Formats: sequence, C-alpha cells, structure tokens
Amino acid sequence: MALPGFRDFYPDDCAFRNAIFAKWREVAHRYGFVEYDGPPLEPLDLFTKKSGDEIVNQLYHFKDKGDRDVALRPEMTPTLARLVTARHKDFKKPLKWFSIPQVYRYERPQKGRLREHYQLNCDIIGEAGLEADIELIALIIDVLRAFGLTEKDFVVRLSDRQFWTDFMNAKGVPEDQRYAFIQAIDKSEREPREKTAEKLGPLAEEVFAILADAGSTKSERLDTVETGLRYRGLQDYIKRDYTVVRGLAYYTGVVFEVFDRSGEFRAIAGGGRYDTLLKNLGGVDLPALGFGIGDVVLGEILKVKGWTSSRYLRPGIYVIIADESCRPQAMRLVQKMRD
Repeated sequence: MALPGFRDFYPDDCAFRNAIFAKWREVAHRYGFVEYDGPPLEPLDLFTKKSGDEIVNQLYHFKDKGDRDVALRPEMTPTLARLVTARHKDFKKPLKWFSIPQVYRYERPQKGRLREHYQLNCDIIGEAGLEADIELIALIIDVLRAFGLTEKDFVVRLSDRQFWTDFMNAKGVPEDQRYAFIQAIDKSEREPREKTAEKLGPLAEEVFAILADAGSTKSERLDTVETGLRYRGLQDYIKRDYTVVRGLAYYTGVVFEVFDRSGEFRAIAGGGRYDTLLKNLGGVDLPALGFGIGDVVLGEILKVKGWTSSRYLRPGIYVIIADESCRPQAMRLVQKMRD
C-alpha cells in the first residue's frame, strides 16, 4: 500500500499520465520551449534561501550519509535558478525552458492536493518586456485547450502584484506589515469579510472597493497584457481579478491563476513575474517569469469531462495465427514489423 498522499500508477493510470505529459510537451515545443531537468534531491538551503526557514516543516528533508542537509524538491524554480546561475552565459536570451518534475511536499493530503505530484513548469528568463507575459499566458491557455477545454471550462484570472506594491507605497504601509497585507488579500475569498477587514485595518474599505470593481481599476501592465491576448483571440479566457496576488513573496509584476468555471476544483495553475528572485538567490540578475500546472487537479477535471488517453495511442497492429502451421512465418512477420 502506498504511503498517504502518494500514488501507484497501474498501466491504465500510467497511460493517462503519459498522455497528459505528451500534450504538455507538444504545446511547449509549439511555443519554442526546450526541456530541462534536475535532481529530485537538492541541498536544503536552496529552498530556505527562497522561501525562508518556515518552509522546512513542509519538506521531506534529512541528513544524508555525507552529513549534508538535503530535501526532496517541493518545486522546480530554485533548481532552475541554480542551473541558470551556473551557465547563463552559455545560452542566448531569452531562455524559454520547461520541465515536468515530480515534486514533494509534506502536507495534509486532500482533494486536489497530495504529497507528491507531477507538474509542467514553463519559464522565460532574460526578457523584461510584457510580450513575455503575454506569451506565457497564451501558453497556459493553449496547454488547456489542447485537452479540448474551452473558455466555458476555465478562466485565467489576471492581476498585478506591482499594483499592490504601488498601493502600499502610496498609503505608507510599513515594510514589516506588507507580507501580512498581501496575505490578507490573497485569502480574502476564503475567509469571512470581517476577518479580512480586521487584517487590512483602516485600508479595508478601499481595498474591498478595488476588489469589487477590478475592471475599472487602472493598471497599464494589465491593459497591455489584455490587449496582447485580445490580438491573439484569447480575450474570452481571461478576467482581471485583484484578489489574485499569489501568496509567495517573490512575485514582482503580472500574476495569474487558472480556475475551472464551475468552481468545483482547486486552482489548476498559477504563475507570474519574479524579476528579482534569481538575484536574491545569489545568482545572476535576470528578469524572469513562469508558471506551474499540476497533474492532480487537471487529471480530476479531465476525468469529469470524459477525456481518455486511448484517443492518443498509436493504432495497434495484430498478427492472427489462424493455423498453427503458420506460426513460424507469423513470428518472422512479427519480428520484421518490430524491426
């Protein structure tokens, strides 16, 4: 029996998973992304540098036989940052890289969230212009469209982390209170309004007004991104929503999360711009953005929609032995076709 939060993949499950992987790779290649990978075991401090010591409780970590503090990767971005830092001069910019890692988090298993899962990570590194943001959001839309999903099935909720940074600057929110302020907005849809108001303090009503009427709240970055997606005919897949701030502290610009229209599932995917992360991890100063989409929630949605892997299998070829005397010739024919 598998450990709690972990999965066995019987042949049918493996075929379903691999069909998802095949679609992920197909669309990523269509957008000019190239695949990379890294080890599932990394130094523990690679993750604490990015997310702080509090993340340790969410990791599978231990001392190895060399007395090194190590952890199973909970995400791919720190590994990507390490790889880019080591050899960024060897590659033309921007980098358009993707990976399909298995990642691990020690947390309570629940619907749509396990202690391991696979995810498609796509990142663009070395491009500061908003055309990269448009390209990345178009990519996540096309990843989902590749499975037959339409604008009736999912929506990409767009926001601007810099908008809230500018807001906090204008309102004089102290630096040591800003993370809590962002967290309150991030959780505002999942918590009672009174609790969110308490966290936001005297700015609560102003924040609530912005969240309630996102379409009329100005953001030049979002205007540009929305226009770019409209040129591509993808405007029906997006919605401006300032409640999306992505809980992680390192995001710096346009951010987004993808949800099913029915509201029955957890977020399908999420990402955004993180221009300072590589530098903060002790690496090279390059602008960057990316997203991750896991196989668990996507798989649940596809099963509800009746999507199966069988339609993507190659046709089978059968050799029928009608007479045992023909077996030698049949076996030669089978081997010839296999060759």
